[in-house]
Amino acid sequence: MYKFRLIMLLAFLALVPALIVAGCTGGVKEPRQQDEKVIKIAFAGPLSGDMKTFGESTKNAFNLAVEQSGGKVGDYRIEAIILDDRNDAAEAADGVTKLIAEDKITGLVGSLSHRTTLPISRIANDNKVVMVATTATNPAVTLENGVRKDYVFRACYIDPYQGTIAARFAADNLKAKTAAILYNREDGYYNTGLAASFQNAFTESGGKILAFASYLQNDDDFSDALNNIARLKPDVLYLPDLYQKVSLITKQAREKNINAIFIGGDGWDSTEYEGAMEGGYFTNHFSANDPRPEIKKWVEDYKAKYGTVPDSRSTLYYDATNLLLNAIKVSNSNDPVLIKEALQATENFPAVSGRISFDSEGNPIKPVAVMQIKEGKQIYVTTMAP
Repeated sequence: MYKFRLIMLLAFLALVPALIVAGCTGGVKEPRQQDEKVIKIAFAGPLSGDMKTFGESTKNAFNLAVEQSGGKVGDYRIEAIILDDRNDAAEAADGVTKLIAEDKITGLVGSLSHRTTLPISRIANDNKVVMVATTATNPAVTLENGVRKDYVFRACYIDPYQGTIAARFAADNLKAKTAAILYNREDGYYNTGLAASFQNAFTESGGKILAFASYLQNDDDFSDALNNIARLKPDVLYLPDLYQKVSLITKQAREKNINAIFIGGDGWDSTEYEGAMEGGYFTNHFSANDPRPEIKKWVEDYKAKYGTVPDSRSTLYYDATNLLLNAIKVSNSNDPVLIKEALQATENFPAVSGRISFDSEGNPIKPVAVMQIKEGKQIYVTTMAP
């Protein structure tokens, strides 16, 4: 009996290691090597809510950039974390605060709109987390009351920048001598920024602004402003609103026999256009039809992985992620001070949306794509240098 019990005990002890291993399955990460260096970066974007479609494509771009790095830059393994901010300011702020306090992130990429990007930029900067904003063109993302947020950068150009480029295109490429501007005055960031910068740049080029008119957010009848513009007969009409509103304005403009060439900003970026917008031009961050080799490769890589062609939003997330990864590689450190210094020193980084250097306010100095609407589709026209 004693020998039998001893044999059973020895057999049980022999099984213990196997039982312990079996209990560690089910998603538990492998133990980290003692000498392994890890740095955590996070994606912020709307994976649910009113902009979830955009969020999914931008998350894909973020993941692809990390995957293409091999999950490692310099001596550091990249641990990527995904945050769904629902395009809600409070949700974004709470989520990023938790990422900083609990996950100890060093870098942040996002978010999609200025609604969410503005609050998280303040949180990131206050906590010395290096952030590369993606599609929020509001200048306040990198500035607080005119003072630079040292840890915040962006991959997209700012509103005044594209307004200036649009004015240059109108004067130099379209040979326009006169222009009218019609914008939403209740939009204190996007519309007003583009309208003012277009006005200044077009005037500086020697052109004349015949009308600087505005409307309210919920207006759907623009007769007063358009009747005046029709009388003035400008060469171009600058409409810096989103394409839904612009489609209404252009339809009414053509009905009033306004023959001006329509021009707008990246808010025109869409897959569907009303007939009256036909022939119009707009500035954008990226065109899948741009013949540059780096764009061709990006489109092919994204399409092979996800089955669709990337848009400008996903492209900017991809560029922002690669800018952050490159700064980690250059600094070869997890020290946010060294990483943000490496980002600030970035020159001619070969991003998909154009070679990027940063100005003193963390904004990219890079080219702008100009598109035209033909047969209801976006057609690449040219790239305007800074």
